[in-house]
Amino acid sequence: MTIRVLLADDQALLRSAFKVLVDSEPDMEVVGEASDGAEAVRLAKSERADVVLMDIRMPGTDGLAATRMISADPALTHVRVVMLTTFEVDEYVVQSLRAGASGFLGKGAEPDELLGAIRIAAAGEALLSPVATKGLIAKFLAQGEGSDGDTPLRGERLEALTGREREVLVQVAGGHSNDEIAERLEVSPLTVKTHVNRAMAKLGARDRAQLVVIAYESGLVRPRVE
Repeated sequence: MTIRVLLADDQALLRSAFKVLVDSEPDMEVVGEASDGAEAVRLAKSERADVVLMDIRMPGTDGLAATRMISADPALTHVRVVMLTTFEVDEYVVQSLRAGASGFLGKGAEPDELLGAIRIAAAGEALLSPVATKGLIAKFLAQGEGSDGDTPLRGERLEALTGREREVLVQVAGGHSNDEIAERLEVSPLTVKTHVNRAMAKLGARDRAQLVVIAYESGLVRPRVE
């Protein structure tokens, strides 16, 4: 299947560069371009996009608000959002993940990284770089930046998880793939996938990225102290 990609950035030159890169791949195509968040939401629906490359800072409706709108729309549950940031250490990254983004990528990423990010997001996986999983998310959650006030509720939800599901959630929060988790816990990748899916369903998580945020917010995984 061809991955349908939507580009949302107020810089036309950057969109053009991304379009050339994406359209050069046999398994993906750019189906629309938006210069602000409101247009991105509209095009995500009308063009049946699979993945939206969303700039955080745009005039009018910014990428954060647009991501919330996409996540809240039942008709767009299949859409995955990858936030584009100028700097990877961005105070809006955690807010983006809370809003429903599947991950983020620096605008200075290599072409192969960008293409890989699109494929990862389209597959329903979380796109969280080592910098994010090893410190950035923990840092901002520890500071309480952008807290939406539902941490106690998410903490209570963890009670619905089995012991093994909690173990898997901890590994997911560490940025490990299903294969890596399977090796660590000495089970099959299929078993890990089943546990991840069950945890997502019980916690109301959109994808793996949301599981990471919940793991930190609930206190299941503690922020690192550098």
